[in-house]
Amino acid sequence: MNFLEEKILRDGNIKEGNILKVDSFLNHQIDVDIMRQMAYEFQRRYRDVEINKILTIEASGIAIATLLGHLYDVPVVFAKKSQTANSTDDKYVAQAYSFTHKKMNNVFISKPYMKATDKVLIVDDFLADGAAAHALIDLVHQAGGTVAGLGIAIEKGQQKGGATLRAEGYRVESIAIVESMDWETQTIKFREQPELPLQNTNLKLG
Repeated sequence: MNFLEEKILRDGNIKEGNILKVDSFLNHQIDVDIMRQMAYEFQRRYRDVEINKILTIEASGIAIATLLGHLYDVPVVFAKKSQTANSTDDKYVAQAYSFTHKKMNNVFISKPYMKATDKVLIVDDFLADGAAAHALIDLVHQAGGTVAGLGIAIEKGQQKGGATLRAEGYRVESIAIVESMDWETQTIKFREQPELPLQNTNLKLG
């Protein structure tokens, strides 16, 4: 069992409807040490791949992406879900259905921030049906860039997103893959993966 799986079992909980709640350390309150460990793990897994940009979607993926961008010393871009007064009209736009909010979202990146020369690692906190991941892939392709791979904190293995992306030829590296969970017993079963190497969690970025 790896560090993230242990953290999920210790501090996560399952809500009715088999919704995994990890907002105490991942997507509301942030455990910086866990984020740091995930950043190092993604860098380790993609050590054989050239990457010159990190891409995520607002908002929960930004923390992981920022630490990873620091390790790679490359820019981090996050796709926006809403227009603001200073949003540019010159942008790439894709659609992603939000199962959390039950609606279709337009997500966008300003064109100057994604280029044909970019080799992009897409990072996010969750992968379920794959709608957000496919939207981010679409944005990279619109710019003519290359998707180097996807780094996911928690993949819901019982849903189709990960399997679909892998079948399409994309490399997907998920630190924790949930195979099943039961809110009545508060039990979670993870997919077995190769054991992660021990890491010094006291390492400081920079």
